[in-house]
Amino acid sequence: MGLSAVTEILETRWGVRVLHWAVAALMAGSLVACVATGANRPADPRLEGGQSRVPGFREVAFGVRPAAGPTASAGPYCALLAETTEQVQRGLMGRRDLAGYDGMIFRFPADSTAGFYMRDVPVPLTVAWFDAGGRFVSSADMATCPDQNCPTYPPAAPYRFALEVLSGGLGRLGVGPGSVIEVGGACKVR
Repeated sequence: MGLSAVTEILETRWGVRVLHWAVAALMAGSLVACVATGANRPADPRLEGGQSRVPGFREVAFGVRPAAGPTASAGPYCALLAETTEQVQRGLMGRRDLAGYDGMIFRFPADSTAGFYMRDVPVPLTVAWFDAGGRFVSSADMATCPDQNCPTYPPAAPYRFALEVLSGGLGRLGVGPGSVIEVGGACKVR
C-alpha cells in the first residue's frame, strides 16, 4: 500500500474515525502504563534529605528529645538543611517566612564556635546550638539587622548543629536545656 492509498483512506469518514480511535487507544494505554509504573513506588517518593520548596536547599527530618519528658522524640519535624559553605552563609537571608518548615538546620562537618548574625534577615529568629551528640549547648534570640554592622550571637560552647526558628519558636519544639536533637531522614508528607 503506497502513501497515496493511506492518504485516500484517511480522507474518508471511516479513516478519520479509525485515526481517532487509534489516538484514544494510545492515550489510554499511556495512562495505564503511567499508573502501573507509579504503583510500585514508595508512598513518599522524595529522597532522603530531599528537595525542598526553597530553591538551593534540601529538607531533612528532625526530632527533639526534651530534657524532662518522654524518651521518644517529639516530632517528627521538617527543616530546611544548610550544610555547604554557601548554604550556611546564605541561611535565611531575605526570607520573611520558613515556607512551611519548622526551622532551618545547619549541619557542620566539625565542631565550630563561630557565632551567628542576622544581616539581611527581615524577621527576628531564635537559634539553638547542639553538640556532635545532639545535646543542647545554648540558644539566643536574634534581632533583625538590615545593615552591615550586625551583632554576632556566640554559642556557649562548640557545636555541630544549629537550629534557627522564628523568634520564640524553640519551646513549641521542646528545645531547651537538656534536650537532644536527632537529625536525619526524609520529611513526612504534610
